[in-house]
Amino acid sequence: MSDAVYRDPTAPTDARVQDLLARMTLREKAGQLNQRMYGWDAYRRAPDGGFELTEALYAETDRFEGLGALYGLQRADAWSGVDHGDGPGAEDGAVLTELVQRHVVERSRLGIPTLFVEEVPHGLMALDGTVLPVNLAVGATWDPDLYERAAAHAAAELRARGGHIALVSALDIARDPRWGRTEECFGEDPYLAARLTEALVRGMQGSPADGVFAADKAPVVLKHFAGQGATVGGRNSAESELGLRELHEIHLPAARAGVRAGAAAVMAAYNEVDGMPCSGNRALLTGLLREEWGFEGLVMADGLAVDRLARITGDKVSAGALALRSGVDLSLWDEGFTHLEEAVERGLVEESVLDAAVARVLRLKFRLGLFEQQPGTATPVPTGGAEISKEVARAAVTLLRNDGVLPVGGNVSRIAVLGPQADTTAHALGDYTAPQRPGTGGSVLEALRRLALPGLDIRHAPGCTLTGTDLSGIPAAIAEAAASDLAVLVLGGSSARTPETEFDANGAALTAVSEMTCGEGVDLAELRLGAAQYALLDAVVATGTPTAVVLVQGRPHVVPDTAPALLTAWYPGPWGGEAIAEVLLGLAEPAGRLPVSVPRSAAQLPVHYNHKDTEYGGYVDESAEPAYSFGHGLAYTSFAYGEPRLTGRTVEVEVTNTGERRGRSVLQVYLRRMITTTWPRTLELCAFENVDLAPGESRTVVTRLGADQLAGADVVEVRVSGSARAALTAVPLTLDLRS
Repeated sequence: MSDAVYRDPTAPTDARVQDLLARMTLREKAGQLNQRMYGWDAYRRAPDGGFELTEALYAETDRFEGLGALYGLQRADAWSGVDHGDGPGAEDGAVLTELVQRHVVERSRLGIPTLFVEEVPHGLMALDGTVLPVNLAVGATWDPDLYERAAAHAAAELRARGGHIALVSALDIARDPRWGRTEECFGEDPYLAARLTEALVRGMQGSPADGVFAADKAPVVLKHFAGQGATVGGRNSAESELGLRELHEIHLPAARAGVRAGAAAVMAAYNEVDGMPCSGNRALLTGLLREEWGFEGLVMADGLAVDRLARITGDKVSAGALALRSGVDLSLWDEGFTHLEEAVERGLVEESVLDAAVARVLRLKFRLGLFEQQPGTATPVPTGGAEISKEVARAAVTLLRNDGVLPVGGNVSRIAVLGPQADTTAHALGDYTAPQRPGTGGSVLEALRRLALPGLDIRHAPGCTLTGTDLSGIPAAIAEAAASDLAVLVLGGSSARTPETEFDANGAALTAVSEMTCGEGVDLAELRLGAAQYALLDAVVATGTPTAVVLVQGRPHVVPDTAPALLTAWYPGPWGGEAIAEVLLGLAEPAGRLPVSVPRSAAQLPVHYNHKDTEYGGYVDESAEPAYSFGHGLAYTSFAYGEPRLTGRTVEVEVTNTGERRGRSVLQVYLRRMITTTWPRTLELCAFENVDLAPGESRTVVTRLGADQLAGADVVEVRVSGSARAALTAVPLTLDLRS
């Protein structure tokens, strides 16, 4: 078979795909669309310290004379049970993938390699993989260029370990912060999410030359398509009550941007849209994604989502056929797709539909160069992961309130560092995180002690735990606070899973254990912290010592405005403690801006800024406005915006640093549609620019509005401000599109 076209690396990719497809049996074709195994079941540690393959892998490759894709070979966490000592690390991850790949190719009659698919939610989810801050922190940076560099690093780590495809949450929009997966969202705004999704695709995939991915670039699967962030009641995998306009205006722009940027794949979401689950929704996956948008990439189903369609079709065989007809190419752990050969033979789906899906899988394998890959050619593991992670964390720290307490001044000689998040990194990592080696990163307490000027006395008492009502540690915390010039109270939540966590078949937590208050499957009815944390806050503030509260969290929690300073750091990763300490001490400027509105209570939800422009009344018992609006964030300096100018669709405004420190302003441009074909939203973010200025420095910022942003409107107001709330009172510029 040496003269086979598919073996010729100089032949056009489409010709290679068609040649190989013509040689395959129906059974082999079905096998290419399955990734039934959990990757950690494919190997075990051998007595000599190496790896050996399992009977489970042999059985799976025998089933289809090969293996289409394998999920999670490198995954390590409480669900997989993989930890240091039995799982692959940086030094031998590539060895394991090569061992598995060699077996798959040898077992395949046509020598077809498998795709290694890994979770890369905020860095590679593998032992020794660099943990980045979670997506909500990325959203708080408002910095696509920085995120592009971080995404590129994550892709390089994945490929160095022999992995191929990165699964990355990017498309979910945070509309209800009670949802445990809020931490996986870039924020509540579609434009911000779209800009960051573009950056993700550019960073992960680069610009494939001749359609071929570079050795340090990885095809990205954008999760989840579509509308999963609209889950009712903030409950995971619940129904989504979405009209088409809400779907298109809020939940699809990030996906559209990712497709335009060249994303290799998307993942169909669990939720339904107008009664049809996304994995069986032909109008969504084929009509919109492929036919209207022109998407030519791969569609993967979320874990076990295809089998859920049996509730509609009656059995898993027909469920698999429905998903395939609808536009799903690759399943994840489902039984339904393992019966595609039977489904074709029974006439439930045409073989031509199967062929089209197989062709998309094969095309991706050719674009990755897997048929030409030689043993022992893995790229070196990149360095600098800790620095890029810390850089993102530093850019995400957001100062919400500051009554002259921060940065720590020369009049402070003793600081009490208190709270359950003060001396830990485990609770700052977010969900989908592999076990960390001891000594990775550092806590806020450790960083303050290391970075503080000599002579600054730093004391510590935890005060309480993240959850529960145990108040026994509070007296010691009160004593430290009362004897100090400043109290730094580090509170928050945790998505840290433990071996005691009970998991669903798709890895979601069934029960929250220990101090787990966030993450997949951990939804809240309220947005309050643990009861003891509020008691600790009240007690520390009551001492009269100036207090700065730091929230390390994965969703907006409700905290009363009793302390003079408040910062938030959305799960900032292992080096987040250092980033927070730098901001507290004034070694770094607070640069973050809120990617979500912070509610006053769960009772007032929803509070996102871009609601419909109706008679938005308040409540009798409390305000309907958020405690802190989307886009809000303070600096240690001050900025002034000059009078904006509008020329055509170009907006110009002069920004001046009017304070005494260098700092970053995030100039935000909002639209308000005045005369339009459908009922408008109050505001819509349409552009933003980061402006770093020295004291007294001015710069003219120029942004241009896209024609698609103005579609459907006759007259709009353009408002320039530093937050959504400030935009409501900013001087509007009127743009009449009728002329």
